[in-house]
Amino acid sequence: MPQSSTNRLAAMEIFSTVVEQGSFSKAARVCRLTPSAASKAITRLEKRLGTKLIHRSTRQMQLTAEGRWFYERCRHILSDLEEAEQGASSSVEPTGHLRITASFPVGHGFLIPIVTKFLARYPGITLELSLTDQVVNLLAEHTDVAIRNGPLGNSNLVARKLGETRMVIVGAPEYLERRGVPVTLEELRTHNRLGFNFSRHTATWPLTFDGEQTELAPQGSLLVSDGETMRKMAMEGVGLARLTRFLVDEDIRQGRLVPVMEEHNPGDREEVHAVFLGQGRLMPGRVRVFLDFLYDNIRISPSD
Repeated sequence: MPQSSTNRLAAMEIFSTVVEQGSFSKAARVCRLTPSAASKAITRLEKRLGTKLIHRSTRQMQLTAEGRWFYERCRHILSDLEEAEQGASSSVEPTGHLRITASFPVGHGFLIPIVTKFLARYPGITLELSLTDQVVNLLAEHTDVAIRNGPLGNSNLVARKLGETRMVIVGAPEYLERRGVPVTLEELRTHNRLGFNFSRHTATWPLTFDGEQTELAPQGSLLVSDGETMRKMAMEGVGLARLTRFLVDEDIRQGRLVPVMEEHNPGDREEVHAVFLGQGRLMPGRVRVFLDFLYDNIRISPSD
């Protein structure tokens, strides 16, 4: 390979590492350079390209629009190179650091139980797992894969569907004994209907009466940030909650929560996806094997 091509790949690797690490000092350690050498490499790259890639200050760095575009192209090129090197030998296993984020319900219900199996299968991969019901910006948070339940917004992310689950309104037996079991829409309106405080959640509870669907807003004394907290608050008898079936299925079987208004449940489902940047041959090997592992080991059905 000509020296100029080698230098270009090295510059791409340094630039991509700076973006992914979020700082020149951290990237320099990863690349085994001094911070000054890493900074000069980016300056030379910007000079060659004739454009600013990163706005730098003493406290923070921020990608320009050109920097974001160039980073995506670098990811593709370097991922392609990584896969070519791995594919040259069937004995080469994927290695590296893998950052994953998932919602609390999916994380506790499906992901955590299979982590041990994945790490045993791929000992060269280190896994960093973050559970949150907030939407994570994969590029800004240097995250490889996000597992999300609920509607997907428009973005440049690629999504792989892992399944779908039915929604259900539940309450604790003590709460229902105290407030009564709602049967009609008017009775449901009088109940404490717990809600979420993040923008991605479904804003209303759909219900079907005489073949027509009605939307009822959750209005109550508590808003929470995630499904696991909502589940626990419902079990404590604070009010009624509308949650994914797989999150509360065991609680229903054990009698800790009771489904209500099931005859008016429209049967709407919440889809679960793994979302990521890039696709096919353009993704790093560690991401590809993780996505394949998820697809083989996590199948969420409407009955969950």
